[in-house]
Amino acid sequence: MNKKKIINDPVYGFITIRSELIFDIIDHPYFQRLRRIKQLGLTDLIYPGAHHTRFHHALGAKHLMGATLENLRNKGVEISDAEFEGAMIAILLHDIGHGPFSHALEFSLLEGVPHEQISRMIISKLNKEFNGQLDLALEIFNGSYPKKFLSELVSSQLDIDRLDYLKRDSFFTGVSEGTIGADRIIKMLDVHEGRLVVEEKGIYSIENFLSARRLMYWQVYLHKTSVSAEKMLIAIIKRARKLAKKEKPLFYTPALGVFLKEQVGIDRFVNEPAILDAFLQLDDYDVWAAIKVWVNHEDPILSKLCRMLLDRELFRITISNEPPSKEEIKADEAKIAEAYQLEAKDVKYYFSHGKLTNSAYMASDKEILILSKSGEVRGVTEAADLPNIKAMSKIVRKYYRCWPKDISL
Repeated sequence: MNKKKIINDPVYGFITIRSELIFDIIDHPYFQRLRRIKQLGLTDLIYPGAHHTRFHHALGAKHLMGATLENLRNKGVEISDAEFEGAMIAILLHDIGHGPFSHALEFSLLEGVPHEQISRMIISKLNKEFNGQLDLALEIFNGSYPKKFLSELVSSQLDIDRLDYLKRDSFFTGVSEGTIGADRIIKMLDVHEGRLVVEEKGIYSIENFLSARRLMYWQVYLHKTSVSAEKMLIAIIKRARKLAKKEKPLFYTPALGVFLKEQVGIDRFVNEPAILDAFLQLDDYDVWAAIKVWVNHEDPILSKLCRMLLDRELFRITISNEPPSKEEIKADEAKIAEAYQLEAKDVKYYFSHGKLTNSAYMASDKEILILSKSGEVRGVTEAADLPNIKAMSKIVRKYYRCWPKDISL
């Protein structure tokens, strides 16, 4: 069988698969599952084109990793064929631990299990199936490989993951403000004393990259309507979990049932192989199938929420610079309880409030390093005379409240 394939990607054109091992990983059911998990969750309710998947993103990141490693080799950086392939596999599998709707259900369907930890377990599981051929990729993914720049390409503030998702999400949403010059950034990358650095002349490209990331957070990732839809989905899952634990009649696929009926934290993933196996059967389709059935459930809260989400009758949402007071929250909850004739404990399904944070750049966390012509290495905030970069290192916080539109608060 010919495993040297070409894939036509709408963002980059033709992506070439040259490694038989990489082809076999892409062909594996665990990786194919990513076709059934949308990259941006419910964002297509706002931007109709945002139907791209984690599968798209992983392939795009692999493509950019290949271009980056070739560029570094051309600059004299020593990268063996094994390291080249290992880094490609590490970035290809970096998001394989995402569950349905990506980040939205990470802390409701699961008990606060970050997708990175699940990715690590899945890569380890695949490594056993491939007889240790993913050892090096796993070291790079874990950040334990001696050549730190390879791990920084997989996970840092200027990693290949971000270069692809900003460019790809901008393309599929049509939000042009998120467009970045990924090719130029890649050309400006180098390695100095084992660390990933950016040549000084690339600093304006970095400013554009950070600016695009901040804009994409407000316009796409933290778009208020997207936040509203996610809160509705979380409320649906919480209500379904409550009913499932009370052993009320409830439709669910076998994989979804595991996570509705049981508390699943990281310890169970580690100690019970069946939990990870169930997770690997779970995708967006399990949740949508359940929601379509739950529309007719006898529980009025579950039924109403599912109908509202399916028909895009989304919660109203307000965003402000100051958090609402406890008195305001209590008053809002009382109005909702009265309007829907709810017990106080059930108001939470129709009302949520919280904080949104946007930090385009964290100077204290794996700082982006700039290499001057004289050979000096400095952090980008220190190296730049650009006030924008310094401003973008500040965390912006906003506060939201959301509730059904037919209730006036």
